[in-house]
Amino acid sequence: MNRTDRLLALLLELQGRDRVTAEELAATFEVTKRTIYRDIQALGESGVPVVSAPGQGYWLMEGYFLPPVAFSPDEAIMLLLGSEQMLNNFDAQYKQAALSASRKIEAVLTKEVQQEVSYLKDNIRFVSIDSGIAEVLETLQQLRRAIIEVRPVELSYVKRGAKDDPETSQRKVDPHGLVHFNGTWMLYAYCHLRTEMRMFRLDRITTFKVLDESFKRKQNASIRQYREPNRRKLKIELLFPKRLERWVKERPLFYPTTYEALPTGLKMTLYTFNEEEILGWLLGWGATVTVLSPESLKTRLEQELLNMLIQLKASKKPLP
Repeated sequence: MNRTDRLLALLLELQGRDRVTAEELAATFEVTKRTIYRDIQALGESGVPVVSAPGQGYWLMEGYFLPPVAFSPDEAIMLLLGSEQMLNNFDAQYKQAALSASRKIEAVLTKEVQQEVSYLKDNIRFVSIDSGIAEVLETLQQLRRAIIEVRPVELSYVKRGAKDDPETSQRKVDPHGLVHFNGTWMLYAYCHLRTEMRMFRLDRITTFKVLDESFKRKQNASIRQYREPNRRKLKIELLFPKRLERWVKERPLFYPTTYEALPTGLKMTLYTFNEEEILGWLLGWGATVTVLSPESLKTRLEQELLNMLIQLKASKKPLP
């Protein structure tokens, strides 16, 4: 990055943040602090009102804004596609904000760029199948407000377990963030019951109440850095024919999975809480998959197949 580009990027960084230190800027642009000092001085000499204070860093004087920017087609389409995602996957308030932002972006584009962006916008689509967004809109809106206002939430949560025997637990959580993952909204929050940061699926929250109190956000509790602790202890090993390797990898599971090419086929290894988690997915492969271990999964699979056979025979109508 040449100095001109870096100065513009530095100005954008200052405009986008309340305060930032020389150390943080040096790390962002991969230069020395001395270079940052010279760049800040150059911005000041060019008329940019940069304010600084010992131990507090740099910031722009309130009321200073950059002139309107010109978007390239690539930049515009990325922003507009992002706005479209918000239109389709968030609550009414943010939908309106996304629509307004899209109109402002389109308004500053040249006619030529508008035509290119319009074509790309119509021909690049994000499709989220069975996301269940309609069922969680109210929950999503209230949780977003709780995050902004730093208010804890009491909720009833359906615990993971057998499909025919769900359990509901009562939790008090401090909401820190929201993430949309594989068509499902997740709440990132500190769980008072487990005394740690956890992820909660919004579609498993049956009831909730935003409390009339506040909490202190956890330091360094970034949703970008969160890694769910591996509590899955049941090791499962499966074997697929070599001819199915491509198709097996096209249907990945949520669980961390490893593959090993063997002379006899593709070996898949993964960890789950229990057999129920993997049962439906496993049955979908029929006779093409071999369960190597554990024996408990083989027994559970055999019992499920017997139950299916009994039900199938019972449903058959006698011939006239």
